[in-house]
Amino acid sequence: MNVGLIAHDSKKKLMQNFCIAYRGILSKHGLYATGTTGRLIEEVANLSVHKYLAGHLGGAQQLGAQIEHNEMDMVIFLRDPLTPKSHEPDVNHVVRLCDTYNIPLATNLATAELLVRALDRGDLEWREMYR
Repeated sequence: MNVGLIAHDSKKKLMQNFCIAYRGILSKHGLYATGTTGRLIEEVANLSVHKYLAGHLGGAQQLGAQIEHNEMDMVIFLRDPLTPKSHEPDVNHVVRLCDTYNIPLATNLATAELLVRALDRGDLEWREMYR
């Protein structure tokens, strides 16, 4: 399964800790992340991550294209809803694409933990039908 990982600046440390905690599960899957987030995950969690451009430089659009081409099975997007971003339209576009293409999406830690545990149990194998 392909897992997209995005985190706003104020959530990057949380994403690192999440990836450390669930390294055993995540290491069995293809990981894709926006540039800085991917680099930070690799540094602390010893996971191999395909890195796009930084989110504000087009990385969110690159991930969106993968969603549109049915190449992403799940997205964990730890976002900061309280701080407006200059690239907010790109960010909202990823959320909209997940809704449009029926991609499981977590935007907070609680939901991310539920999705990653479901991934480990095989509960997301229905995504194979879409390929």
